[in-house]
Amino acid sequence: MTVLISGAGIAGLTLGLSLHQLGVPFRIFEAVADIRPLGVGINLQPHAVRELFDLGLEAELDKIGLRTREVAYFSAQGQQIWNEPRGQLAGYHWPQFSIHRGKLQNLLLATLQRRAGAVVTSGAAVTDWRETGQGIEIDLTDRMDPKGARPAGTAKGRVLIACDGINSAARAKLYPDEGPAHWGGTLMWRGVTHGPRFLTGRTVAMTGRKDTKFVAYPIADTPDGGSLINWIADRRLPQGTNWRAQDWNRQGNLDDFLPAFEGWSFDWLDIPAVIRGAGAVYEYPMVDREPLARWRHGAMTLMGDAAHAMYPIGSNGASQAILDARVLAREIRDHGVGTQALEAYEEVRRDKVNALVLTNRGDGPDKILDIVAQRAPDGFADIEKVMPLAERQNFADGYKTVAGMDIAALNAAAPLIAGKGE
Repeated sequence: MTVLISGAGIAGLTLGLSLHQLGVPFRIFEAVADIRPLGVGINLQPHAVRELFDLGLEAELDKIGLRTREVAYFSAQGQQIWNEPRGQLAGYHWPQFSIHRGKLQNLLLATLQRRAGAVVTSGAAVTDWRETGQGIEIDLTDRMDPKGARPAGTAKGRVLIACDGINSAARAKLYPDEGPAHWGGTLMWRGVTHGPRFLTGRTVAMTGRKDTKFVAYPIADTPDGGSLINWIADRRLPQGTNWRAQDWNRQGNLDDFLPAFEGWSFDWLDIPAVIRGAGAVYEYPMVDREPLARWRHGAMTLMGDAAHAMYPIGSNGASQAILDARVLAREIRDHGVGTQALEAYEEVRRDKVNALVLTNRGDGPDKILDIVAQRAPDGFADIEKVMPLAERQNFADGYKTVAGMDIAALNAAAPLIAGKGE
């Protein structure tokens, strides 16, 4: 009956917590020997926050993140195009959180270890699998051995869930001709800066247009009354640029992008100062994966970024991974640990998330920035004459529908898994 999980990221750990909530045995195998809090800020949307609350994590989330109050869009001249309340202020029964990805992962890991014990094996990459009469057997490899990768044993279970990220080894084995991730031409530079509180002090702000865009939001308050600001600077690069491999720890160079934002000092935020104030800057290409027509292959399936890596637009990557985990756990509860549950999970999730991948590739809700930049490249005196309120509202509402974030529908929906996980 054991569920084998490859990867101790947000998807894998949420699945582990959900299976523990239901009393289903599982084991998680993580390729990295020392699981550390990597990454920078992310946003968790209300549909995902609902699931974490149902796992009993509300108090802990409030300790490590901030409840987002609004999202706001601005032109390259710093003029407000659109803003709307988020989370409970928008009418959801649950908040949106702005949070450090690494702190969230640490919270999920620590909670799982406290509740379920030693269920995570680190330094053990799942490199192969084969079906048996009773389920599935996986091969484990120690990739951290200084003498080179070496076998690290095997494990048996009923099903395998591959949650091993955008560069998933399991996906590469299933689709060997797929090649590298899809790059749309944008490079991102990310940093975290101790800076002033801006706007509501809980605002996610998007400024500019697709080829030159700056995103900023606080992920913590500081004792001096300021904020720890997570920021992302996007620049579209020429075709043929060597965007290299994805690596969250590649150091970025300010000279490569700061000049494009030098004039962006506004009364609500001095963007060049925020960029210069970062302790470290990391460079990363904006990439996703082509939607797949099939996730399940026998007694194994894909989940999270391994199944549907998407552009970080609309704040949905981690949220969709959490929903994946909760839906699969529900289907295992309803159908038992086996291929029927895997098939039911894919039927619920695949087409919806594939549509979101393509929507994000088309800029999702951020498309509003490009439209305004095209219609009013030098700024505007009255946004209503450039893009009427009804048009702006339609963009926001349309994305919520694709992402499964319609307020009335989510509030009315029954819990995926009833009760509080402990």
